[in-house]
Amino acid sequence: MAKTLIVYATRTGETEKIGNLIAEGIRFSGHEAEVVNVTTIKKEDDLRGYDAVVFGSPTYHGEMVQGMKTLLFMAEKAVLEGKVGGAFGSFGWSGEAPDRIFETMKNIFKMNMVSIPLRLKSANLGGGMKMAQDYGREIAEKLA
Repeated sequence: MAKTLIVYATRTGETEKIGNLIAEGIRFSGHEAEVVNVTTIKKEDDLRGYDAVVFGSPTYHGEMVQGMKTLLFMAEKAVLEGKVGGAFGSFGWSGEAPDRIFETMKNIFKMNMVSIPLRLKSANLGGGMKMAQDYGREIAEKLA
């Protein structure tokens, strides 16, 4: 059974909800998933010991929130190369944060990324719950 760490930054709680739904999709597939707030990650060692790592942030004024930016700089030292990865986020208007996180994980960290980042306005709108759970299943498929 593989272990996934899902780290989210949030302003309103929406990105946390999405992270928990992704975790459900991973668990439905028989793997472990731990969901934590970005503020609990204090050093790069906190990112070690997982088969997959997923990062999520809301988009605020066209950017990811500062906590996620700080985490990405720290994660560069965590040697995540080759691990399964995913990126997600919530947004009101533009939604750039998940794309920027995804590209960093793919091109700088050299992770084995799922097909695309998950971008949702809300877990409660337009099938968002199923989309987030399916994203978790896609992560789990790469772990098999």
